[in-house]
Amino acid sequence: MASTMSPEDSIALIKANLAEVLNPEIIDNVILKEKRPLKVYWGTATTGRPHCGYFVPMMKVAELLAAGCHVKILLADIHGYLDNMKAPLELVEYRAKYYEKVIKSLLKAVGVDLARLEFVLGSSYQLNKDYTMDRFKLEGITRVNVAQKAGAEVVKQTDDPTLGGLIYPLMQALDEQYLDVDAQFGGVDQRKIFTFAMENLPKIGYSVRAHLMNSMVPGLGEAAKMSASDPDSKIDVLDDPAAVEKKLKKAKCVPKEVEGNGVIAFVEHVIFRALALKDSKPTFTVPRRDDEPLLYTSVEKLKEDYTADILTPQLLKAALTIHLNDILKPIVAEYQASQDWQEIALKAYPPEKAAVKVKKVKDKGDPAKRAAAAAAAAAKKCAVAQPDGSVEGAGAEKVTVGPNTEETLEKLKVSE
Repeated sequence: MASTMSPEDSIALIKANLAEVLNPEIIDNVILKEKRPLKVYWGTATTGRPHCGYFVPMMKVAELLAAGCHVKILLADIHGYLDNMKAPLELVEYRAKYYEKVIKSLLKAVGVDLARLEFVLGSSYQLNKDYTMDRFKLEGITRVNVAQKAGAEVVKQTDDPTLGGLIYPLMQALDEQYLDVDAQFGGVDQRKIFTFAMENLPKIGYSVRAHLMNSMVPGLGEAAKMSASDPDSKIDVLDDPAAVEKKLKKAKCVPKEVEGNGVIAFVEHVIFRALALKDSKPTFTVPRRDDEPLLYTSVEKLKEDYTADILTPQLLKAALTIHLNDILKPIVAEYQASQDWQEIALKAYPPEKAAVKVKKVKDKGDPAKRAAAAAAAAAKKCAVAQPDGSVEGAGAEKVTVGPNTEETLEKLKVSE
């Protein structure tokens, strides 16, 4: 389905709500001169369960689709394994399927047409001969410290990194060529990988792409961003309304502070943009118990009222709970109605087995020594005759009648 937007409006929407755009002239050239849809890819390593933080990139994917772009979602199963083996090989197939289900449902929940959306599994081309040869070429010209620096904000860092983590950014650069795209989209944490691609793809004969970067949204807890590894920082897309309310009540939301506030950031980068996709004049409604609701048509006014303490953390959290549950409702309903999705979820994220407590067997030592000790202890409990004729042990007084014959006879009163 062709976009009804003018080329200028399409370009404006493609570049909107981003922290940075590298090589924007590539985007302009494709749309204004080549007069064709921009081809963009966004990749995600299929590791932990997708959470509501995924709404942030999905809002941009939705805007790209609305702008007439052809969007490819790379389900990076091999990347998930290479990143410190976050995705075990036996689970990556099912996790990739789970991610596809979630992403489609997220986009449908905000009213996006999926006609120009394509899913590509990384292992479907990353294992072929040409890709492998190109990877060897990049490996041959890339210093270890350069590869480490490129993946510093994306790949899990350790004191002694594996080769897999070093290859990760090289593969992400190559994906631009093998997915046949004009641009790659990601968070600002991907910037070093993007610049690595720009500097090194031309060295092996491939062209430079444009790069679109989202802002990183703070987590709901103490985390710098929403993360599956920090339970307090994220809300699962399949959480029920009560769980969403409970987690948002616990969310860090300092009164009158906008900077670094994960709740405000989520409203700005997800809720307002989701509302805008359905209505050109979005309104974020904040109910109040004893007064008229607060109505916000711009995030700037919302931030102004929050700083002035007109909009309090309690009111903001309650309003976000309502809006977020409205978005999640069709996703949860689709999951509950899909036996296939539920089976995939169980295979992708099998329940953790409870640790079996093993009773520690006490080491009783050498059996022979134990027997000797037991015999000695038993001996002490019995009356035992000593070499001098005396008797020692329990009940000795009942046995000892004297140390010599004379005393014994006296005690026994034996007469001659």
